[in-house]
Amino acid sequence: MSVYTTVGREELAAWLQPLGLGELREHVGISAGMQNSNYFVTTAGGRYVLTLFERIAAGDLDFYLALQEHLAARGLPCPRPLADGEGKRWRLLAGKPAALLSCLPGTAIETPDAAQCQAIGRLLAELHRAAADFPAAPENPCGAAWCRTTGQALMPLLEPGDAELLADELAFQAGQDLAALPRGVIHADLFRDNVLWADGRPSGVLDFYFAGADCLLLDLAVVANDWCFSDAALAALLAGYRSVRPLGEAEAAAWPAMRRAAALRFWLLRLDARHRPRAGAVVTLKDPAHFRRLLTGFRLAPAALPR
Repeated sequence: MSVYTTVGREELAAWLQPLGLGELREHVGISAGMQNSNYFVTTAGGRYVLTLFERIAAGDLDFYLALQEHLAARGLPCPRPLADGEGKRWRLLAGKPAALLSCLPGTAIETPDAAQCQAIGRLLAELHRAAADFPAAPENPCGAAWCRTTGQALMPLLEPGDAELLADELAFQAGQDLAALPRGVIHADLFRDNVLWADGRPSGVLDFYFAGADCLLLDLAVVANDWCFSDAALAALLAGYRSVRPLGEAEAAAWPAMRRAAALRFWLLRLDARHRPRAGAVVTLKDPAHFRRLLTGFRLAPAALPR
Protein backbone atom coordinates (compact mmCIF):
# COMPACT_ATOMS: atom_id res chain seq x y z
CA MET A 1 0.00 0.00 0.00
CA SER A 2 1.86 3.02 -1.29
CA VAL A 3 0.65 6.60 -1.84
CA TYR A 4 0.74 7.59 -5.51
CA THR A 5 -2.16 10.05 -5.32
CA THR A 6 -2.29 12.82 -2.72
CA VAL A 7 -5.72 13.63 -1.28
CA GLY A 8 -6.47 17.00 0.34
CA ARG A 9 -8.46 17.28 3.55
CA GLU A 10 -11.33 19.36 2.14
CA GLU A 11 -11.63 17.14 -0.91
CA LEU A 12 -11.77 14.02 1.24
CA ALA A 13 -14.28 15.54 3.68
CA ALA A 14 -16.64 16.29 0.81
CA TRP A 15 -16.19 12.77 -0.61
CA LEU A 16 -17.01 11.23 2.77
CA GLN A 17 -20.26 13.13 3.31
CA PRO A 18 -22.58 10.67 1.46
CA LEU A 19 -21.38 7.90 3.82
CA GLY A 20 -22.71 9.70 6.91
CA LEU A 21 -19.69 9.03 9.10
CA GLY A 22 -19.46 12.44 10.75
CA GLU A 23 -16.61 14.92 10.81
CA LEU A 24 -13.27 13.99 9.24
CA ARG A 25 -10.64 14.09 11.97
CA GLU A 26 -7.50 12.68 10.33
CA HIS A 27 -6.18 10.96 7.24
CA VAL A 28 -2.68 9.49 7.11
CA GLY A 29 -0.96 7.80 4.16
CA ILE A 30 0.05 4.14 4.43
CA SER A 31 3.48 3.37 2.98
CA ALA A 32 3.41 -0.46 2.92
CA GLY A 33 2.61 -2.35 -0.31
CA MET A 34 3.11 -1.47 -3.95
CA GLN A 35 -0.02 -1.11 -6.09
CA ASN A 36 -2.63 1.38 -4.79
CA SER A 37 -2.80 4.57 -2.72
CA ASN A 38 -4.00 3.96 0.83
CA TYR A 39 -4.85 6.07 3.85
CA PHE A 40 -6.03 5.48 7.37
CA VAL A 41 -9.09 7.71 7.78
CA THR A 42 -10.53 8.67 11.17
CA THR A 43 -13.95 10.28 11.42
CA ALA A 44 -16.39 10.90 14.24
CA GLY A 45 -17.83 7.50 13.36
CA GLY A 46 -14.61 5.47 13.63
CA ARG A 47 -11.44 4.46 11.80
CA TYR A 48 -11.41 3.17 8.21
CA VAL A 49 -9.09 2.42 5.31
CA LEU A 50 -9.38 4.52 2.15
CA THR A 51 -8.01 3.00 -1.07
CA LEU A 52 -7.56 4.87 -4.35
CA PHE A 53 -7.17 2.38 -7.18
CA GLU A 54 -4.36 3.44 -9.49
CA ARG A 55 -4.65 0.98 -12.37
CA ILE A 56 -7.79 -1.09 -11.79
CA ALA A 57 -10.64 -0.88 -14.29
CA ALA A 58 -14.05 0.05 -12.91
CA GLY A 59 -15.58 -3.30 -13.87
CA ASP A 60 -12.85 -5.21 -12.05
CA LEU A 61 -13.20 -2.95 -9.03
CA ASP A 62 -16.85 -3.92 -8.73
CA PHE A 63 -15.67 -7.54 -8.55
CA TYR A 64 -13.01 -6.93 -5.87
CA LEU A 65 -15.35 -5.04 -3.57
CA ALA A 66 -18.26 -7.43 -4.08
CA LEU A 67 -15.94 -10.37 -3.37
CA GLN A 68 -14.90 -8.90 -0.03
CA GLU A 69 -18.53 -8.33 0.88
CA HIS A 70 -19.35 -11.90 -0.18
CA LEU A 71 -16.56 -13.41 1.93
CA ALA A 72 -17.27 -11.25 4.97
CA ALA A 73 -20.92 -12.31 4.85
CA ARG A 74 -19.73 -15.93 5.05
CA GLY A 75 -17.67 -15.34 8.17
CA LEU A 76 -14.24 -14.61 6.68
CA PRO A 77 -12.40 -11.74 8.42
CA CYS A 78 -12.36 -9.47 5.36
CA PRO A 79 -12.78 -5.68 5.17
CA ARG A 80 -16.28 -4.64 4.18
CA PRO A 81 -16.67 -1.76 1.71
CA LEU A 82 -18.98 1.02 2.82
CA ALA A 83 -21.74 1.98 0.38
CA ASP A 84 -23.45 5.35 0.02
CA GLY A 85 -27.21 5.89 -0.02
CA GLU A 86 -27.38 4.76 -3.65
CA GLY A 87 -25.53 1.52 -2.92
CA LYS A 88 -22.27 2.61 -4.59
CA ARG A 89 -19.20 0.95 -3.10
CA TRP A 90 -16.78 3.28 -4.91
CA ARG A 91 -16.75 6.83 -6.28
CA LEU A 92 -14.13 9.04 -7.90
CA LEU A 93 -11.75 10.90 -5.58
CA ALA A 94 -8.82 13.00 -6.84
CA GLY A 95 -9.58 11.59 -10.27
CA LYS A 96 -9.26 7.95 -9.17
CA PRO A 97 -11.83 5.30 -8.22
CA ALA A 98 -11.85 5.14 -4.42
CA ALA A 99 -13.49 3.03 -1.73
CA LEU A 100 -13.70 3.21 2.05
CA LEU A 101 -13.50 -0.07 3.92
CA SER A 102 -13.77 -1.20 7.51
CA CYS A 103 -10.50 -1.16 9.46
CA LEU A 104 -9.94 -4.55 11.06
CA PRO A 105 -8.17 -5.12 14.39
CA GLY A 106 -4.81 -6.80 14.89
CA THR A 107 -1.26 -6.65 13.60
CA ALA A 108 0.74 -8.60 11.04
CA ILE A 109 3.40 -11.07 12.16
CA GLU A 110 6.89 -11.21 10.71
CA THR A 111 7.96 -14.74 11.73
CA PRO A 112 5.03 -17.17 11.94
CA ASP A 113 5.35 -20.38 13.92
CA ALA A 114 3.97 -23.77 12.89
CA ALA A 115 0.64 -23.19 14.64
CA GLN A 116 0.14 -19.92 12.79
CA CYS A 117 1.05 -21.58 9.49
CA GLN A 118 -1.55 -24.24 10.18
CA ALA A 119 -4.14 -21.55 10.95
CA ILE A 120 -3.40 -19.66 7.75
CA GLY A 121 -3.61 -22.87 5.72
CA ARG A 122 -7.04 -23.57 7.14
CA LEU A 123 -8.13 -19.96 6.53
CA LEU A 124 -6.98 -20.12 2.90
CA ALA A 125 -8.97 -23.28 2.27
CA GLU A 126 -12.02 -21.70 3.95
CA LEU A 127 -11.62 -18.70 1.64
CA HIS A 128 -11.53 -21.00 -1.39
CA ARG A 129 -14.64 -22.80 -0.17
CA ALA A 130 -16.51 -19.56 0.63
CA ALA A 131 -15.68 -18.07 -2.79
CA ALA A 132 -16.71 -21.19 -4.72
CA ASP A 133 -20.20 -19.83 -5.46
CA PHE A 134 -19.10 -16.30 -6.33
CA PRO A 135 -20.39 -15.61 -9.86
CA ALA A 136 -18.46 -14.53 -12.93
CA ALA A 137 -15.01 -13.94 -11.49
CA PRO A 138 -12.45 -12.49 -13.94
CA GLU A 139 -9.18 -14.28 -14.59
CA ASN A 140 -6.21 -13.76 -12.30
CA PRO A 141 -4.87 -10.36 -13.46
CA CYS A 142 -1.27 -11.48 -12.89
CA GLY A 143 -1.66 -15.04 -14.11
CA ALA A 144 0.22 -16.92 -16.79
CA ALA A 145 -0.67 -14.53 -19.63
CA TRP A 146 0.45 -11.51 -17.60
CA CYS A 147 3.72 -13.26 -16.73
CA ARG A 148 4.46 -13.91 -20.41
CA THR A 149 3.63 -10.35 -21.50
CA THR A 150 5.45 -8.65 -18.63
CA GLY A 151 8.43 -10.97 -18.92
CA GLN A 152 8.86 -10.19 -22.60
CA ALA A 153 8.62 -6.45 -21.93
CA LEU A 154 11.22 -6.61 -19.15
CA MET A 155 13.70 -8.86 -20.96
CA PRO A 156 15.62 -6.04 -22.74
CA LEU A 157 15.95 -4.14 -19.43
CA LEU A 158 17.59 -6.94 -17.47
CA GLU A 159 21.15 -8.05 -16.93
CA PRO A 160 22.07 -11.00 -19.20
CA GLY A 161 21.92 -13.57 -16.39
CA ASP A 162 18.47 -12.43 -15.26
CA ALA A 163 17.20 -12.30 -18.85
CA GLU A 164 18.43 -15.84 -19.51
CA LEU A 165 16.82 -17.16 -16.32
CA LEU A 166 13.56 -15.40 -17.09
CA ALA A 167 13.39 -16.69 -20.67
CA ASP A 168 14.06 -20.26 -19.56
CA GLU A 169 11.47 -20.14 -16.78
CA LEU A 170 8.81 -18.63 -19.03
CA ALA A 171 9.42 -21.46 -21.50
CA PHE A 172 9.15 -24.05 -18.73
CA GLN A 173 5.89 -22.62 -17.40
CA ALA A 174 4.42 -22.41 -20.92
CA GLY A 175 4.93 -26.17 -21.21
CA GLN A 176 2.91 -27.04 -18.09
CA ASP A 177 -0.51 -28.68 -18.54
CA LEU A 178 -2.70 -27.41 -15.69
CA ALA A 179 -6.06 -28.45 -17.13
CA ALA A 180 -6.68 -31.11 -14.46
CA LEU A 181 -6.15 -28.77 -11.51
CA PRO A 182 -9.16 -27.47 -9.52
CA ARG A 183 -9.88 -23.80 -10.20
CA GLY A 184 -11.73 -21.06 -8.41
CA VAL A 185 -11.35 -17.58 -6.98
CA ILE A 186 -7.94 -17.10 -5.37
CA HIS A 187 -6.59 -14.28 -3.23
CA ALA A 188 -3.22 -14.48 -5.05
CA ASP A 189 -1.37 -12.17 -2.62
CA LEU A 190 -1.83 -13.67 0.85
CA PHE A 191 1.56 -12.60 2.20
CA ARG A 192 2.30 -12.20 5.91
CA ASP A 193 1.71 -8.45 5.72
CA ASN A 194 -1.79 -9.02 4.32
CA VAL A 195 -3.02 -10.95 7.36
CA LEU A 196 -3.77 -9.39 10.75
CA TRP A 197 -3.72 -11.36 14.01
CA ALA A 198 -5.47 -10.71 17.33
CA ASP A 199 -5.72 -13.00 20.35
CA GLY A 200 -3.68 -15.64 18.54
CA ARG A 201 -6.07 -15.92 15.58
CA PRO A 202 -6.28 -14.36 12.11
CA SER A 203 -8.42 -11.24 12.48
CA GLY A 204 -8.07 -9.70 9.03
CA VAL A 205 -7.40 -10.78 5.45
CA LEU A 206 -6.41 -7.73 3.42
CA ASP A 207 -5.61 -6.56 -0.12
CA PHE A 208 -7.78 -8.56 -2.50
CA TYR A 209 -6.76 -6.53 -5.55
CA PHE A 210 -4.86 -9.36 -7.24
CA ALA A 211 -7.77 -11.79 -6.79
CA GLY A 212 -9.25 -13.68 -9.73
CA ALA A 213 -9.97 -17.12 -11.14
CA ASP A 214 -6.98 -19.46 -11.31
CA CYS A 215 -5.69 -22.78 -10.00
CA LEU A 216 -6.36 -23.05 -6.27
CA LEU A 217 -2.95 -24.66 -5.92
CA LEU A 218 -1.27 -21.42 -7.03
CA ASP A 219 -2.75 -19.63 -4.01
CA LEU A 220 -1.34 -22.31 -1.72
CA ALA A 221 2.08 -22.02 -3.37
CA VAL A 222 2.08 -18.22 -2.92
CA VAL A 223 1.41 -18.69 0.80
CA ALA A 224 3.98 -21.48 1.16
CA ASN A 225 6.66 -19.34 -0.51
CA ASP A 226 6.13 -16.43 1.88
CA TRP A 227 5.08 -18.05 5.17
CA CYS A 228 7.05 -21.28 5.48
CA PHE A 229 10.66 -21.02 6.62
CA SER A 230 11.05 -24.71 7.49
CA ASP A 231 9.77 -28.15 6.57
CA ALA A 232 7.76 -28.19 9.80
CA ALA A 233 6.05 -24.91 8.89
CA LEU A 234 5.20 -26.22 5.42
CA ALA A 235 3.80 -29.45 6.87
CA ALA A 236 1.66 -27.40 9.26
CA LEU A 237 0.38 -25.15 6.46
CA LEU A 238 -0.62 -28.15 4.36
CA ALA A 239 -2.25 -29.89 7.33
CA GLY A 240 -4.38 -26.82 7.97
CA TYR A 241 -5.38 -26.52 4.32
CA ARG A 242 -6.13 -30.23 3.92
CA SER A 243 -8.36 -30.17 7.01
CA VAL A 244 -10.84 -28.16 4.89
CA ARG A 245 -9.98 -29.11 1.28
CA PRO A 246 -7.98 -32.25 0.47
CA LEU A 247 -5.44 -32.02 -2.35
CA GLY A 248 -5.70 -34.40 -5.31
CA GLU A 249 -3.07 -36.38 -7.16
CA ALA A 250 -2.92 -33.90 -10.04
CA GLU A 251 -2.19 -31.13 -7.54
CA ALA A 252 0.54 -33.18 -5.91
CA ALA A 253 2.18 -33.75 -9.30
CA ALA A 254 2.00 -30.04 -10.18
CA TRP A 255 3.34 -28.78 -6.84
CA PRO A 256 7.03 -28.28 -7.82
CA ALA A 257 6.11 -26.35 -10.97
CA MET A 258 3.50 -24.31 -9.09
CA ARG A 259 5.98 -23.14 -6.47
CA ARG A 260 8.18 -21.99 -9.33
CA ALA A 261 5.22 -20.21 -10.94
CA ALA A 262 4.44 -18.38 -7.70
CA ALA A 263 8.06 -17.29 -7.26
CA LEU A 264 8.23 -16.18 -10.91
CA ARG A 265 5.10 -14.08 -10.61
CA PHE A 266 6.41 -12.06 -7.65
CA TRP A 267 9.90 -11.76 -9.10
CA LEU A 268 8.27 -10.21 -12.17
CA LEU A 269 6.09 -7.87 -10.09
CA ARG A 270 9.13 -6.54 -8.27
CA LEU A 271 11.25 -6.32 -11.40
CA ASP A 272 8.46 -4.39 -13.09
CA ALA A 273 8.20 -1.94 -10.18
CA ARG A 274 11.97 -1.41 -10.26
CA HIS A 275 12.52 -1.08 -14.01
CA ARG A 276 9.23 0.63 -14.93
CA PRO A 277 8.42 2.65 -11.78
CA ARG A 278 5.40 4.85 -11.21
CA ALA A 279 5.70 8.27 -9.60
CA GLY A 280 4.12 8.78 -6.20
CA ALA A 281 4.37 10.69 -2.94
CA VAL A 282 5.19 7.58 -0.87
CA VAL A 283 6.20 4.53 -2.89
CA THR A 284 7.38 1.18 -1.52
CA LEU A 285 9.84 -0.73 -3.72
CA LYS A 286 10.68 -4.28 -2.68
CA ASP A 287 13.83 -6.18 -3.60
CA PRO A 288 13.33 -8.59 -6.54
CA ALA A 289 16.40 -10.61 -5.48
CA HIS A 290 14.46 -12.52 -2.82
CA PHE A 291 12.15 -14.14 -5.34
CA ARG A 292 14.96 -14.70 -7.80
CA ARG A 293 16.78 -16.73 -5.12
CA LEU A 294 13.59 -18.59 -4.30
CA LEU A 295 12.94 -19.41 -7.95
CA THR A 296 16.52 -20.56 -8.46
CA GLY A 297 16.29 -22.81 -5.42
CA PHE A 298 13.10 -24.47 -6.67
CA ARG A 299 14.69 -25.02 -10.09
CA LEU A 300 17.81 -26.61 -8.63
CA ALA A 301 16.09 -28.72 -5.98
CA PRO A 302 12.43 -29.37 -6.76
CA ALA A 303 10.59 -30.85 -3.80
CA ALA A 304 7.51 -33.06 -3.94
CA LEU A 305 4.36 -32.10 -2.08
CA PRO A 306 4.70 -33.49 1.47
CA ARG A 307 2.16 -36.16 2.29
